[in-house]
Amino acid sequence: MDDKRTFGQKLDTFLMKDSTFILLIMGAAAAIFAGTFMYIRFGTGAFNEISIVAMLRDGMDGGDYAAAAGFAAGFLIARILEGPLVGLLDIGGSLQTGVGIGLPALFLSMGWELPFSNFFTALLTGALIGLVMGAVIMIIRKVMPEGVAVGGTSVMMGAGNATGRYLAPLIIVAAAQYNVYTGIGAVLGAAVFYKWGKEMTGGAILGAMILGGIFL
Repeated sequence: MDDKRTFGQKLDTFLMKDSTFILLIMGAAAAIFAGTFMYIRFGTGAFNEISIVAMLRDGMDGGDYAAAAGFAAGFLIARILEGPLVGLLDIGGSLQTGVGIGLPALFLSMGWELPFSNFFTALLTGALIGLVMGAVIMIIRKVMPEGVAVGGTSVMMGAGNATGRYLAPLIIVAAAQYNVYTGIGAVLGAAVFYKWGKEMTGGAILGAMILGGIFL
């Protein structure tokens, strides 16, 4: 019997596989870890907030990575345990903070220079970290009793969206202060997203990035 499913249905089936989740985590972890390598080597590229990157910077300057390793690695462990329970992996805490800052700080504190020897080894190290993370999350999910992983996703997503919808005007003002083109792009992007019934914050950010990239 021929497979009559549409491309969208096939894509949904592929994305719902456990192996696909692990592959996505591997790709994201590889990119984020490589970004930290770029920051260590060239001073730019880290996928994180300035305040958290500053912890890694302090370790690089003073040789004490305890703050970065303890803070960020703690986030990583908490989010890995939390993900299977709520059905949502916090990329900021688990990948950007944990993989991007915590594990590099831990490796550097132990004198492991190999993961940061070149861009390829950084990508490979990040991918291996993602593989382990994805496997652990799936194992936890499989052994959890039925009915435990309920309710958390809507709570976590709701908190972020409720706060984020008030950021659009601030983003527009900040973009306008930076440059006239980014300001115009932020206004147009927010207007388009408002017309579509989407969150204006995302439209303001995308609009500022697009016009800024074209004219700057």
